[in-house]
Amino acid sequence: MESHKYVIGVLLMLTWAASVSSITDCPTVTALISSCSTFITYGSPDPFPGSPCCDAITTLNLIADAPDNRPSVCRCLMGLITTYNPNATAIATLPGFCGIHLGFTIGPNTDCNYMT
Repeated sequence: MESHKYVIGVLLMLTWAASVSSITDCPTVTALISSCSTFITYGSPDPFPGSPCCDAITTLNLIADAPDNRPSVCRCLMGLITTYNPNATAIATLPGFCGIHLGFTIGPNTDCNYMT
């Protein structure tokens, strides 16, 4: 029964991601990243594909896949790494733990203005 709830939750999240209009707002990105708050705050447990954290990163990747959204998602993530410094490294490692490539590197030198 619990697995059905999980599958329904993932499907709802993917449906929601597909319906997000271009130019994503930062509260959406922040809400998704908040699924990873334990890892960001404490450095453990490591997220893994299929975990709620990685499901959120997968949804973020779907949103960032739209060329109009990628710079916006990037800017939001750069704001988060500034806000959550010194835990910025944890945020930057999330896509790698989840086996996802967002199409840009999360880091202090990333220029979000020149993304396609």
